[in-house]
Amino acid sequence: MPASRVPPRPLVVSSDERLLDDLLRLLATAGAEPELATGGPALRRAHRQAPLVLVGADLLGAAVVRALPRRPGVVVVAGQDLPAAGWAAAVELGAERVAVLPGDESWLLARSTAAVRAPVERGRLLVVSGACGGAGASTLAAAVALTAAPGVALVDGDPWGAGLDLLLGAERAEGLRWPELAGLRGRVDGEALLAALPDVAGVSVVAASRSSPGGVPEEALIAVVDAARSAGCAVVVDLPRDAGDVSAVVADADLGVLVVPARLRAATAARLRVEAPESSWATAQLIVRQVSGGLSCEEVAGLVGRPVLAELGHDRGASPRGERGEPPQVSARSPLGSVARRVLAAWQAPAVPR
Repeated sequence: MPASRVPPRPLVVSSDERLLDDLLRLLATAGAEPELATGGPALRRAHRQAPLVLVGADLLGAAVVRALPRRPGVVVVAGQDLPAAGWAAAVELGAERVAVLPGDESWLLARSTAAVRAPVERGRLLVVSGACGGAGASTLAAAVALTAAPGVALVDGDPWGAGLDLLLGAERAEGLRWPELAGLRGRVDGEALLAALPDVAGVSVVAASRSSPGGVPEEALIAVVDAARSAGCAVVVDLPRDAGDVSAVVADADLGVLVVPARLRAATAARLRVEAPESSWATAQLIVRQVSGGLSCEEVAGLVGRPVLAELGHDRGASPRGERGEPPQVSARSPLGSVARRVLAAWQAPAVPR
């Protein structure tokens, strides 16, 4: 096979026959054929190239293991809890975790499966917010997600907004919502997360709860967004105007959109967000929502200092549909559908260096 098509082989470093039996069985379940090495050039080469390195606790103190350079993707595997010296050696080795079998077998299986899985292109990220309350950012975010479906996640960043699932008419759909996800931190399995979420017309929804609303910690928001993107899922995040410190999410976005009603105060509020010191919205593009007697697109663009991506005309059916619990109308001829397609085209365009 050409080198580019050779399946990645995890490295197992252990002389403990019982532990080796457990690891070989587990890796076979993950669909991986491991490479075994305990020293010499083979160990050093495999240590550089392997997608995952499993070091048995029996060799933690070995000179050849301690001489290996630090690298990501190292897991120490033991058949029982490590003594203090073993934990110290694992830390010195740079291990991301100590997996104690059989208790950590499920985690180790998932980690091994992820390590040998073919690389998935990271999903793109769109963040949407309103320049002021009631700008229509949530409706636009939902419309873009529905237009981009399937293979997209819609993340509700407003814990007090009654839930985006309500906007989509899916308040009774089964699945996890923010109260069950608020404790997430760090690396989360993206496919498992997406499978646990409510699904609406091909859109995986992370919604707030109406029965037990609460804040969305920034660490949990980052974990959820990263998990979905790592599984190749595009992500639309609806952020309220007072979202707090979520600069890491906004800064990582491929496109940021501010929805601005064509009024002087709304445009001024948008300019304040764009021009704030070290603002993550400094590169945002604008969606101008028409209002009777309001400013023109050119006036809004000049006042805010950012380009207008699209102008959202009045949609007489939007409010009645929302009150009936029906998803936004996103046909190509509807005002919202037309703008959603403009946003989607800009979002999918090749990234331009900032």
